[in-house]
Order: sequence, then C-alpha cells, then structure tokens
Amino acid sequence: MPTHRLLTRLDAIGRALEQSGHALALIGLGSVGQELDRLDEYSDLDFFVVVEPGCKRAYLDHLNWLNAAGPLAYSFRNTPDGYKALFADGIFCEFAVFEESELRFIPYAPGRIVWKRPGVDDALAAPPAPGPAPLPERSLEWLIGEALTNLYVGLSRHRRGEKLSALRFIQVYAVDRVVELARRIEPERPAHRDPFVGERRFEQRFATLAGQLPDFMQGYDRNVESARAILAFLSRHFSVNPAMKRAILALCEDAPQPV
Repeated sequence: MPTHRLLTRLDAIGRALEQSGHALALIGLGSVGQELDRLDEYSDLDFFVVVEPGCKRAYLDHLNWLNAAGPLAYSFRNTPDGYKALFADGIFCEFAVFEESELRFIPYAPGRIVWKRPGVDDALAAPPAPGPAPLPERSLEWLIGEALTNLYVGLSRHRRGEKLSALRFIQVYAVDRVVELARRIEPERPAHRDPFVGERRFEQRFATLAGQLPDFMQGYDRNVESARAILAFLSRHFSVNPAMKRAILALCEDAPQPV
C-alpha cells in the first residue's frame, strides 16, 4: 500500500468528521502520528476520534462517517471504544472514539492532530494521563531462570503429548526472555524502540540475534529441536545452572520424536 494513499485516506477521514457535525478532532497515532518516518506500505491507520459530549455512542453505533471517507469491506467492534476495519481498497485501520473528558483517563503515546475543529486545543494530541508502564528492566538471574524453567515445563508437556502447550512454553515464553536478553549480548542498532512491546522492530535493532530466531522457533513438530537450540544459546552466552541443564537435556533425550 503506497504510503501517500494511507495519509490521503487519513485526511479524508478528517474531512468526513468535519462534515459529520459533532466531531472535535482526529488524532493520528504511531506511524501516522508523530513517527511518520517509519510509515511504510505495511502500516495501518491508528487513530482516535474525539467527539462532543453525548455523541460517542452515535459515532460507534453508526460508521457512516467512516464510510464517507471510503467504502468499508469489513469492520468489527474489538473494544467498547473502537473498531478494527478494512476498507474495500485494502487499507486497514484501528481506531477508538472518545469524548474529550475521557482522554485524561486514557494512556496513549503522543499523537498528531490530523484535523480539529477551530478553537480546539492542539494539546489534545498529548496524553494527559500517565502512559502505560514501560517494560520492566528485569535481572539477568530472573531472565535466565524463566527461560530455563520454561524449557523444562515445555518439554515435560511435550512428553505428555501436549505439543501445543509445549510450543508456547518453549517457542514463545522462553523466546520472550531471549528477546529481553538481547541488549546484554549485542549492541542495539538505531530504530524506533517500542517501550511497551519488546519484539517490535527486533530484526532492525538486533540483526545478529534475529538471525538465530528460526532455530529457536522451528514449529509445532520440532519443540525438542527448538529447546536444544535455546539451551545451547543460553549456555554460550551466560552461566547456566548445571542441574537445570542436565534436566532439560534429559527431557530432550526422552521426548518422543516426530514421525
């Protein structure tokens, strides 16, 4: 999706809101907010619509204002305040509708005013409420301990035949801890770092470690191989408790192999 089409559609939504009669502002967020430099063909439109008191329900119950910017092919209400929607031409959007008084209770990253009614304060785009807590800086001992015990629990479930649960413990939860360990292994490269979601733009930030991720996440039928790769990685870079290492390797040896 060409980026100019995304911004053109957002401007069209602003014009539609202006014509709707009871809207106060359209706030672009993320890559269509203050981070326009990372907007690309795979971006979607994230935005807030701010409306007059008492008008929120009407804007949520009837999306004619959004259809006026471009025909919708699909939409569903994913939160009490908003929707995810797909326009007929392939542009995807996620949005929420708020009254101005609600914004002081809504944590969000600073956005960009795309459209506002005359007299509306530009400060509307800046969150008055404290943002969500950033990812905690966890200790090395905790991260390694969680990774190892997730491998152990996952392999135990794999032995029971609970391969889906095993996959989550090994290839998701343990890998989440590897993601958090990345900065202790490799210098972080410049990129937009999401303070709340550690895996965002991981491939740009930690290119060397990202190249090993396929070994850590080999799929539903390769839990054992994935666990071995993660354990080997942890052993190369950190001090791993010998008893836990032996226990994990024993489960790898005894685990039923894929046919």
